[in-house]
Amino acid sequence: MDTLEAIKTRRSIGAVRPDPVDKQEIEKLLAAGSQAPNHYKVRPWRFNVITGSGLKKLGDVMAESLALKTSGLSEEGLEKERAKPLRASVIITVGVDKPTEPKISEIENICAAAAACQNILLAAHALGLAAIWRTGPTALDPLVKTFLGMEKDQYLIALIYIGYPVSAPDSIDRPDFSDRTTWVE
Repeated sequence: MDTLEAIKTRRSIGAVRPDPVDKQEIEKLLAAGSQAPNHYKVRPWRFNVITGSGLKKLGDVMAESLALKTSGLSEEGLEKERAKPLRASVIITVGVDKPTEPKISEIENICAAAAACQNILLAAHALGLAAIWRTGPTALDPLVKTFLGMEKDQYLIALIYIGYPVSAPDSIDRPDFSDRTTWVE
């Protein structure tokens, strides 16, 4: 697939079949992510690949965290939270290393990790996989970060849900760049 065509046709797809994704396919996604540009070659991204029973474990942590934050939450509410990771065959989380040297900027690390996410999304699309980049309260949650081996003040910028699509994505027209561009000559 041509790169420009992949960029133009990639869509966020959340509806996936329960079929497991082959490890070789996942490794291709990780390899694509690791090719993202980054200052000083620090490779500031941290990937976690969550599959199989790991998805259930993540759901248990998410439900536990929600229960601690929400008094009187029903069992149905907890089960809904617990089931969220089970919406995909694999989740790749993307964390960001804190700078370790004065010359390294935190925003540059965050941007490099975000570029790694985009590479993963484009590679998934090129391989015929469905993917959706999620964040929300889960990405800020200290218990989730601990489960993933992260520090509480470390950024978790993506939970990328991946699987085989249930159906072909709808075509959408995205706005062009003209209303967001100023030319300086």
